[in-house]
Amino acid sequence: MIKEWTCILKYGIGQDFNHIKFENELLGIKEIETISFSKGNLSKSFEIVIPVYHKQIPLAYVLLGDVNEQKIELSAAIKHLPYIQTLTNIIVVSIENKKLYRQTIQKAQMQKELELAQTMQQMLFPNNLPDTDTIKVAAKYIPHQQVSGDYYDFLPLNNHEFVFCVADVSGKGIAAALLMSNMQATFHSLVNYTHNLKDILIELNKRVWLNTKGEKFVSLFLGKINTKSKQLTYINAGHNPPILISDKKVFRLSKGSTLLGIGETIPFIEVDIMDMPRPYTLFCYTDGLTDTVNSTEEYLAEETIVELIRTNINSEPDFINDAIMYYAEEFKGENLFVDDIALMTIKCA
Repeated sequence: MIKEWTCILKYGIGQDFNHIKFENELLGIKEIETISFSKGNLSKSFEIVIPVYHKQIPLAYVLLGDVNEQKIELSAAIKHLPYIQTLTNIIVVSIENKKLYRQTIQKAQMQKELELAQTMQQMLFPNNLPDTDTIKVAAKYIPHQQVSGDYYDFLPLNNHEFVFCVADVSGKGIAAALLMSNMQATFHSLVNYTHNLKDILIELNKRVWLNTKGEKFVSLFLGKINTKSKQLTYINAGHNPPILISDKKVFRLSKGSTLLGIGETIPFIEVDIMDMPRPYTLFCYTDGLTDTVNSTEEYLAEETIVELIRTNINSEPDFINDAIMYYAEEFKGENLFVDDIALMTIKCA
């Protein structure tokens, strides 16, 4: 209940009405009605009262009356139109302000939830990547929105074996991020039970299909590195072929399978095992990188990425990632990145 009542708007009346005692006359009025003489002093100056309620609580009262009924001039209704119009504008603006206030609160809540989701998603990526004499790894993640469906991971199995992946969930935003987080949990769980890439891929596909029923799919590059035997084992499930450079030779790792989630079972799986006796650099990425478009609607070419890696082949993995992203920024100009981008560079001695 309002404790103090004040006149906030008046038209055609004097200062005497700035502060008036009217509770006994008006507080019982809940509908628009005419003030009779029995109501008290207000009826001597006003004819109509319009109560303004919100949730059974009186917020305001609008009092209308003719200034001098004895004068021969325009009718009272017409004379009061400017006042009523002003009052209507105030009411409409107040209603809109209330709507905007609610929308602002809702947007702020959604923004806070998205920021929390972004923080939690960042926690899903590995914090400590190998940096030894035999293997160095660096990764970079640039979401198109606050949360995304790009994913990379790198897990040690023992002192000389590592399993890793780079994945891209179809679509963007929260739905893709949720599926990505489920993928991450499944991947970690599977690695605890098996190091066989084929078995891991089959189970990942089952989980994606179970969760999406074909509504979404996932491209995935799944690999395993053995620094002792110098072997690189991988399966490419519909992902952009990573670029491998060794002894000035360029390989595109494309063998493998179909996208995950397009069927309950995977129609074929080809596991490729490469003997890598010489040092090599492996660059994995998601298609947000090659989907980058410049002002003339040209896409960032894979050949350009290869040349950037060759130019910086003796640099650290994080420098290679930065060099490629710097070029992508310059290439797109004022355009925005159209998709999420994840990069992972691995250098094995």
